[in-house]
Amino acid sequence: MNAMRQLALPFAEPHRFSPEDFCPAPSNAGARAWLAAPERWSNGRLILHGEAGVGKTHLLHIWAGQVRAQIIEGAALRGLPQIAGPLAIDDADAIPEPTALLHLLNAAREFGFAVLLASRLAPHRMGYKLADLTSRLRASSEVEIRPPEDELLEMLLLRLAAERQLNLSIPVRNLLMLHLPRSGFYYREAIARLDRLALDRSARITRGLATDIVTEMLSET
Repeated sequence: MNAMRQLALPFAEPHRFSPEDFCPAPSNAGARAWLAAPERWSNGRLILHGEAGVGKTHLLHIWAGQVRAQIIEGAALRGLPQIAGPLAIDDADAIPEPTALLHLLNAAREFGFAVLLASRLAPHRMGYKLADLTSRLRASSEVEIRPPEDELLEMLLLRLAAERQLNLSIPVRNLLMLHLPRSGFYYREAIARLDRLALDRSARITRGLATDIVTEMLSET
């Protein structure tokens, strides 16, 4: 399951990143503790890292809202962008122009602005060939968000279903939790597809319907 590539999102709506929608759990407790203590961040920087779907981007958006940080998508980071306050950089391990990230880290340090970065990879595994950037990243505080617990996944599943006013029976929940990758990404996509398929067929959500969705999703990997 861990080797599965990320699916396209033909159905799912944009995610909501409000504090009320975040599910606290032991797997993300360390990250939440670090975010609550910015004075502990080495050089004013913190890197949240972990596999896809564990809540990195959600926490990044919550923090950005609290401190009014500028949110930057890593894939769009190029050139010499200007900064005017704290920074929240998502997908920090997938930046096309590493010099742009180095510039931001240097500027933030110079002006005393905090920087939060989210990455699938820990700093020592990011693989940037720019020595100064690697040095800055490794000199940052870091915390891993671990894979979600069963209780967290079930809580997320029920919350996603409730948002769409869907009723998931215990057999349906068990099937989804047994066969889907253990990632919020796949749970959101599965619920979106179940909602669409149930509407298209004017049918209630049964174990057979859920099996169709899981089979469809697994065939796309």
